[in-house]
Amino acid sequence: MRTKFKPWAQPYIEEHPEVQVTSESFASIEKGYVLEIGSGKGGFLLGMSTKFPNVRFIGVERNVTCCGFICKKLVENNIENAKLHFGDFEKLSMSIQSESVSTIFLNFSDPWPKKRHFKRRLTAERFINEYYRILEPKGKLIIKTDNKDLYDFSVENLDLSKFLLLSKTEDYKDLDEFDCITEYEASFREEGAPIYRIVLQK
Repeated sequence: MRTKFKPWAQPYIEEHPEVQVTSESFASIEKGYVLEIGSGKGGFLLGMSTKFPNVRFIGVERNVTCCGFICKKLVENNIENAKLHFGDFEKLSMSIQSESVSTIFLNFSDPWPKKRHFKRRLTAERFINEYYRILEPKGKLIIKTDNKDLYDFSVENLDLSKFLLLSKTEDYKDLDEFDCITEYEASFREEGAPIYRIVLQK
């Protein structure tokens, strides 16, 4: 589902550097933060940072309008333990220290349904290798999607990786303690659509 372009988003982002983290500053971030890759409109980031005020969260999002929504949520709710990186994870990953992230969340990532685009999926092999590198020992990779094809693709690739599979479900109904419902997920649950979830450990 594409987000309609909002012309106010870019100016708003530029007005609020205090809620953002640049690629250059990642090297100086204290280890042990939670990373959400593909934060959408920021519902999950806001929910988790509110629910766990002593945990540090960083969301990565490359869509300018989505980033505008995230910035507004962080600013208007006076969130101090969550930041946003406006940009592409593949470019950002080179700036992230090895073994510096405690948990990575991939929530309802773009499924890139055409086969020629499979390499762009966030559970393609090259991304999985980066997650393993930046996660601290015993760190977790947690994936949620509504797309069965992406789920099967992810399971297949992750089975070939160094990650330890902790759980996988094709009907995630209850909510784990360290989790929040995203905007997309709320709609899917209301419609009765299945949620696929994978939890892995380094």
